[in-house]
Amino acid sequence: MKLGVFTPLFNNLNFDEMIEKVAAAGLQTVEIGTGGSPGTAHCDIDALLASQEARQEYAAKLAAKGLTVSAFSCHHNPISPDPAVAKEADELLRKTIKLASLMTVPVVNCFSGVSGGNATDTAVNWPVLPWPTEYNDSYEWQWENKLIPYWKEINEIAVAADVKIGIELHGGFLCHTPYTMLKLREATGPAIGCNLDPSHLWWQGIDPVGAIKILGKAGAIHHFHAKDTYLDQDNINMYGLTDMQPYGNVQTRAWTFRSVGCGHSLQDWSDMISALRLYGYDYVLSIEHEDPIMSIDEGFNRAVTNLKSIMINEMPTDMWWA
Repeated sequence: MKLGVFTPLFNNLNFDEMIEKVAAAGLQTVEIGTGGSPGTAHCDIDALLASQEARQEYAAKLAAKGLTVSAFSCHHNPISPDPAVAKEADELLRKTIKLASLMTVPVVNCFSGVSGGNATDTAVNWPVLPWPTEYNDSYEWQWENKLIPYWKEINEIAVAADVKIGIELHGGFLCHTPYTMLKLREATGPAIGCNLDPSHLWWQGIDPVGAIKILGKAGAIHHFHAKDTYLDQDNINMYGLTDMQPYGNVQTRAWTFRSVGCGHSLQDWSDMISALRLYGYDYVLSIEHEDPIMSIDEGFNRAVTNLKSIMINEMPTDMWWA
């Protein structure tokens, strides 16, 4: 496995400063935002698409620091009921797939998106209960009319580009659990898989090791985010897991994102890494730092130290003892 970082935490640094910092930490990969939620601090996608020379210079700078790009990321909402948002997100995703193909980056990470609940809705609708039955009607309409048709087309584009799509299983979007991931993959095609982030599984009550087994057996894990979540049972008792408080209300929130090892034990993380290896994923662990009670450097360095202590770096040898 390789250790990397999702670079929006260093959006205050330019590209050269960012790769210098990442290399100094002993990492091997970077996950670069091309737009949308991750921003564009480290990638001018239009400039790179327009110039082979610019792409070669970009890749050479990475190689000089011993780095590769694990994925380009363009988290957005391509099936938004707002036509302007949907158009922007769709165009960004298509350009990102093209750039990934040109630069031999194997994965593009994103969200599945969430649409309105019917053809005339102007706001997003995230149905998570089958009753009242209007929620189920919305759910079926979204999947059949928006989600599946869109990602069928993107699957074809990704297959032609020899690029995999890593959809982050994030609450608020239609694809947010192992079940919804496999349902979408079955309906669209093999290029569609997940960017598995355990932090979003824990707050939904999903065991990440169990999710890895389910998705790994299907060959559906294309990328991995290393981010933790702290669950505060006292606050869960008050607010439930669908807590609507701002993320900054750390004292009272039911759950909070944390740096690796600060929400769950390193044994839990070691079990996840072992499951990834056992079920066929041997690519990157990409650190995502969104810890509200740690500085950027402290949260990042904590994750690096903890992951280095439990990573599996080498291929197994023959079982000489058996």
